Amino acid sequence: MHSIHPEPYSSSMDLSSLSTEQLKELVKGFVDDRIRELIGDPELGLQLGDSLRARLKQSLASGERLSGEEVAERLGLRW
Repeated sequence: MHSIHPEPYSSSMDLSSLSTEQLKELVKGFVDDRIRELIGDPELGLQLGDSLRARLKQSLASGERLSGEEVAERLGLRW
């Protein structure tokens, strides 16, 4: 599993030379990677069914778009 952070940890890295922000980013990367390992993506690798694929193609071709606010309003959500 690879960290999404631009400065990956290496065994030769001197942690004492890191700034507080760099250390926070490094720790966040470790936590993110560990959570991904534990939880994973349950839909990773699954294929779209033919009916869902057809609905998505139709939706993309229609040109009608809703904002996040419009979707939330239609669903009665507050954010």
